[in-house]
Amino acid sequence: MDKGVGTTVEYAILGKTGFKVSKIGLGGAPLGGDYGETTDEVVTLVIDRALDLGMNFIDTAPLYGRGESERRIGKALKGKRSDVIIASKAVMRGDPYSYENTIKSVEDSLRRLQTDYIDLIQLHELEQTTYEQAINETLPAFRKLKEQGKVRAIGVNAGSLDLLMPFLREDLVDTIQTYAKYTLVDYTAKDELLPLAKEKNIGVIHGSPLAMGILADHPAPFLQDNTVMLEEAARRMAQLEFLRRSEPKGLVEPALRFSLTCPDIAITLVGTTSIRSLESNTGYCDGRGLSDEEMAKVYSLFPGQRLF
Repeated sequence: MDKGVGTTVEYAILGKTGFKVSKIGLGGAPLGGDYGETTDEVVTLVIDRALDLGMNFIDTAPLYGRGESERRIGKALKGKRSDVIIASKAVMRGDPYSYENTIKSVEDSLRRLQTDYIDLIQLHELEQTTYEQAINETLPAFRKLKEQGKVRAIGVNAGSLDLLMPFLREDLVDTIQTYAKYTLVDYTAKDELLPLAKEKNIGVIHGSPLAMGILADHPAPFLQDNTVMLEEAARRMAQLEFLRRSEPKGLVEPALRFSLTCPDIAITLVGTTSIRSLESNTGYCDGRGLSDEEMAKVYSLFPGQRLF
């Protein structure tokens, strides 16, 4: 794959999957229009540029744009499927996590993605189901699809670290994905989840390294009513001023470098439909992190203190 002139993107092995992945991956929610209107043409340009820059991991889900993210990704990757590790999820929020519905969800994703296989299929939002249903219905459906060659690896996704821990302890999956749990304002994943994942060789994918937009000085709209959390976030941000760069959104670079250089996180996801943002974010995936002194100070500020 042509990585483009000057590209310095780092790669890692995604746990027991053995997949060689770019440490920065493209998140699919914006590609479905979840954060603002976009078009097939814009998505194709973004994906083409991501590939040029050396990015080879795209994470999506049926939920994103109610299927539009997968459809646009499939369209953009025509003729380029072998260049990319595609991760998707099942099932659509609001649908049952039954064996039959899981199979149907993945078959629908395959059709939208215009591919015969999905590299990594993940149970989406453990919060929406139960542990019992996950291990008795959803995961067996994934394993059946893997036997059929329709998926290559199996993972789970959740915002709650507590929900993910049983899947790690019992070694039930190849990967786990969480979000906003290894950021400058909340790094609670480092206490138990990351060490156990390393011990089990379960690949870790980390979404929302900017803490739902907080570290970009633009909290996500759905956080606006949570005044207590936003006040606490502002308090923590004030203690991070020593990291702030002079440019607008000056904590973006240190926040991304913080996650991208964590040795126990294989992939950090960034979502964008802006070529400029894509290029700057990818530029931070060069192996340069915070200094030892800066890391020690960050870790001393909010140990064990969840924000979300």
